[in-house]
Parts: sequence; C-alpha cells; structure tokens
Amino acid sequence: MITLMVILVTHTYAQLSVGVSLTANIAPPAIPVYTQPPCPAEGYLWTPGYWAYGADGYYWVPGVWVRPPHFGLLWTPGYWGFFGGVYGFHPGYWGPHIGYYGGINYGFGYGGSGFWGGRWVGNSFSYNTAVMNVNTTVVHNTYVNNTVINNNTVNNRTSFNGPGGVNAQPTAEEQRFSSEQHVQPTAEQLNHETNASRNRNQFASVNGGRPNIASMNQVGGQRFNSQGQMHGGPMGGNPNRISNPNQNTSVNAPNRNQNVNAPRNFGGGHPVGGRQGFGGGGGGHFGGGGHHH
Repeated sequence: MITLMVILVTHTYAQLSVGVSLTANIAPPAIPVYTQPPCPAEGYLWTPGYWAYGADGYYWVPGVWVRPPHFGLLWTPGYWGFFGGVYGFHPGYWGPHIGYYGGINYGFGYGGSGFWGGRWVGNSFSYNTAVMNVNTTVVHNTYVNNTVINNNTVNNRTSFNGPGGVNAQPTAEEQRFSSEQHVQPTAEQLNHETNASRNRNQFASVNGGRPNIASMNQVGGQRFNSQGQMHGGPMGGNPNRISNPNQNTSVNAPNRNQNVNAPRNFGGGHPVGGRQGFGGGGGGHFGGGGHHH
C-alpha cells in the first residue's frame, strides 16, 4: 500500500528531511519519453515534467513553459530520493543558479547536472536551439551551441536518486548553489500541479506510466501527448484558459496572439537534437548550452 505523509525533521531522517515535502514507499515510475512543445513567446522558461504524488498514487505533471517570477532566475527541478527505506520528494525552486536535482536526466537541457538550454543576457533570456524547441519567427533571442556533453545517465529514465536509481552526489558547486536564497514555485506552477492531480488519466495506476498529457505550451494552454500531437481532453479547470497576462510583468511580456507552430516530431520516438525524449540529448549525448550554470 502506498502511504502519504508530511516529513517531520528527526535525527534518524535528518538527511532525507532537508527540503523534503512528502514521501511514498514505492518508487516513482520511469520518466516518459515525450516531445517538447515550442516556446510560446519570449520570456518563458521550460520546467520539465515530473511524477508528483497524492493519496491515489503517482501522477504525471506535464512539462510546461512558464514565466519566472523575475528575470535572472533559473528553475532547479524537484526530484525523488530514496533514503531510510522511503522515497522522498525534494521540491523544485527558482534561483540565480541551478542547484542539485538528484542527477535525474529530465532532458531539454537538464541532463542530470546544471542546465544547457539557455542563459540570461541582461534582462532577456537567450535560448539554445540545439536543445530547446523554439520558433525563431516568434522568439528572437537564440543561439546554437552543439557542444557535446557526455552524461552517464542519458540513457537512464530512472526518476529517483539513491539505491536502485540514479547514483549521483551533489558537487561542491551544486551544494553551494542549493544553499542560496531561493524563490518558491509560482502560483501558476502550483495550479498546474493541482490541475494534473484532478485528471485521473494522469495517474500511473490508470496510464501505466504513459500519461495522456505529457507536455503543455503554457499553464492552462494547449496540451500534447508524448508524440507532440495536440490532446483535446481536459487537464482540470478550463482547457481554454491562458496565463494571467498581468502576472510577472518584470519579465518580457509575451504576446499571446502570436501564432506558434505545433510541437515537431524529431524522429520516430527517438531523442534527436535534444527536443524529443525523456531527457533531451539524442544518441547518448546532450547538446551544450553556453555555459554551465
């Protein structure tokens, strides 16, 4: 039986309880292979999909483009870690650098350590199109960095750190970045997770680890299956709702009337160019991304 509980800080679970929000007694499913939708407009950052947990088990929160709380911030994904006989979830956060996220290969620039999908240049975010799916007729702050980065976990879809999962320890730099002042997920991100929890088809017990809605172009926006085909089913709430245009005005304000292409299929279900797959890079490698944050 799967159990859900809030972690209390105790001496026995001191290592686990730091930053852990909840636990389960079975491992989360593997990260599904899916296609990244194109960035809807300048100023949006990609947040990878992940398995969240509720009273009815694990459910998939689709990868989605979101606006950060402020320019200059980057998203460190959350991750599951196995310690003390339980699986604990360490929530993601915004910060000036990318911290430790368990060595999990989420793809699309998140290969297990650091981020290679783009960089801030002043108050504007510049996207590495070798990794990110960006329509350059809509988004103009782009560059290409095809530096090959060897990553031992690139072919590992395991979604948790620890025995039986990904064996990765934080570097000194990641530890330092993880202790910086952070900004919690935005209300939009929390709503996105809540919407996923209300869709029974997102639960692993229903979809067998293959969620119907794998990704979205923005919170409350267009929904796509793992092949990048638009999905017409509900995602909780109003499926036609778009993000609040008055939110996060410190970031480049996107024009939601822009017409962007549907997600592109980069080849028969195999990761190519970093934009289709559970992790990003194709052929066992990751496309580089400017500098390591």
